[in-house]
Amino acid sequence: TEVKNCSIVTEFILLGIPHTEGLEMVLFVLFLPFYACTLLGNVSILVAVMFSARLHTPMYFFLGNLSVFDMGFSSVTCPKMLLYLMGLSRLISYKDCVCQLFFFHFLGSIECFLYTVMAYDRFTAICYPLRYTVIMNPRICVALAVGTWLLGCIHSSILTSLTFALPYCGSNEVDHFFCDIPALLPLACADTSFAQRVSFTNVGLISLVCFLLILLSYTRITISILSIRTTEGRRRAFSTCSAHLIAILCAYGPIITVYLQPAPNPVLGTVVQILMNLVGPMLNPLIYTLRNEEVKTALKTILHKTGHVPES
Repeated sequence: TEVKNCSIVTEFILLGIPHTEGLEMVLFVLFLPFYACTLLGNVSILVAVMFSARLHTPMYFFLGNLSVFDMGFSSVTCPKMLLYLMGLSRLISYKDCVCQLFFFHFLGSIECFLYTVMAYDRFTAICYPLRYTVIMNPRICVALAVGTWLLGCIHSSILTSLTFALPYCGSNEVDHFFCDIPALLPLACADTSFAQRVSFTNVGLISLVCFLLILLSYTRITISILSIRTTEGRRRAFSTCSAHLIAILCAYGPIITVYLQPAPNPVLGTVVQILMNLVGPMLNPLIYTLRNEEVKTALKTILHKTGHVPES
């Protein structure tokens, strides 16, 4: 009976970003363009990949997947945050809180897996160029993409079920701008040590394995690039990998800061989470388009065909 009485929380209150009282409208004006640019940039990449025959290759297939996940990842938390920054309700139902936590970790883990698959794709293209189209055939590409979805679902289901299997009572104030494990566990009415250990191990293990596989791929890639005799050949080979490396650094920095510290700083964690939710998904389109002539050319061609940009 006592456990049942503890499990009566039906909604949570998101306290938002710490130490920003009175700055809500300023933050709204600051954050809204970031979110809008995230959606616009990722939709642009997705349109370019879908409607340009030149981009129907494994590398751009995975880049299109990344754009979908970036839009989804940012949309899990940003709309609700923007609404309460406008002065609307900070309440979030128990069910919506569960969904928010699940999809945040679902899409976040898929992104880690996808970066690993993209590293393998670059490794195959540079180290085995003659066999690339055979190794990375359409069936393999689809299987790898589906595999990232399944692994992400398993990972997020474990974290979500452990977090919400705990009884919640007393305070329902979440000291964060969205429902996440470090902010919810302190509100539980039971021992959270097991959930903390599993979440730390789960996130840590996935991040470590993915990072080691990426490191292994790029070690082999570097060796292959250095063996290329011409400077132009080395430059072109490296240019295909540099955007991916920048994106990986932007993704793994926040994960280490927020989830892989024994006693993370709450304020620092919040700042990093905002960067991860708003800035990271917005940077990926910039990283991949500004450094990629094929994507820029494809977008220009599509705009010419639709009449949005006159022929030059």
